[in-house]
Amino acid sequence: MINGLNIGIILFLIGLYGIITNKNLIKIVMSISILGNGAVLFFISLGYVKDNIAPIINPGVENVVDPTPQALMLTMIVINLCVTALALTIIVWLHKEYGTFDLGEMK
Repeated sequence: MINGLNIGIILFLIGLYGIITNKNLIKIVMSISILGNGAVLFFISLGYVKDNIAPIINPGVENVVDPTPQALMLTMIVINLCVTALALTIIVWLHKEYGTFDLGEMK
């Protein structure tokens, strides 16, 4: 069955595979981003409850979705963006120093 939980796990595993197998620094950063997006999708899907509504305070509303996973994942999205920006900055510095993106050639 295709749902957010399964797609999140698949994205996480694709990102992990990319980190382990690639030697190109740009591809490793892309894999880290895919891994992070998979984790975000997984945790947001955990917080989803079918047939419930947004947690807006109205009289008579009983079935609401817990907003905590969504708030935490917004924070994680910002952290993923900062990690990606920092990693790309370091990669630019390494490229100026060594002239390549390949980890094997940076010795």
